[in-house]
Amino acid sequence: MKRFMLIAVAVLIVSIPLFAHHGNAAFDAKNRLSLKGTVTEWFWANPHCILQFDVKDDTGLAVHWAAETSNPADMVNRGWTKLSLKPGDQVTVTLEPSKNGRPIGRVLEVVFPTGQKMKGGFGSLEGPVEAGSNAGAAGGSKPNDYSK
Repeated sequence: MKRFMLIAVAVLIVSIPLFAHHGNAAFDAKNRLSLKGTVTEWFWANPHCILQFDVKDDTGLAVHWAAETSNPADMVNRGWTKLSLKPGDQVTVTLEPSKNGRPIGRVLEVVFPTGQKMKGGFGSLEGPVEAGSNAGAAGGSKPNDYSK
């Protein structure tokens, strides 16, 4: 019985970080931020894909953002591929920003200059995006072929 209890406690201790990994504590799920920017990197890997993009601030300086999406398998089910984004693409990214104010977040949606929208794997965008957003970015082009 003592050995069983030791194993049970060990399993619980090891599994706690797994639950923390999928927590929402770092992101402000009540706040949506819409940013117009330029893709610098699209990292397609487990456990989450990462979109990196630059956004010009009020002074014209580039702010480098990093935002996670869901895992590749989930993203494929949403129509994404590892070739969906490439450096230089102009996009409008709607995300849940981090609570600490750093330029990181979780992607809710990406909109291409063509108007094509792709969901990011977290939450949904039912209803309007926060006032003052830059949704509907113009300029550049993005092919509509997202075949797997």
